[in-house]
Amino acid sequence: MPTVAIVAGVRIIFYWNDHSPPHFHVEFAEHRGQVSLETLELMEGSLPAAKLAAIRLWASSRQKDLLECWNKARNNEHPGMVE
Repeated sequence: MPTVAIVAGVRIIFYWNDHSPPHFHVEFAEHRGQVSLETLELMEGSLPAAKLAAIRLWASSRQKDLLECWNKARNNEHPGMVE
């Protein structure tokens, strides 16, 4: 489960061979969740509102790169880092 970025203290993670729909995992302190790559909505779990807003702002201009990371991780390849 490689970390591809840390945004506002929140780790952005992709799991190897993960299930659909395309999403990334977030971890911050005791909070864990999954964010849809299509809508950038929190699909599951919890994240403080300010952290979720920062993640959504960051991800909105990187959705193509994040989808490439998703596809690589689904194929058990290292997804790399996203700036």
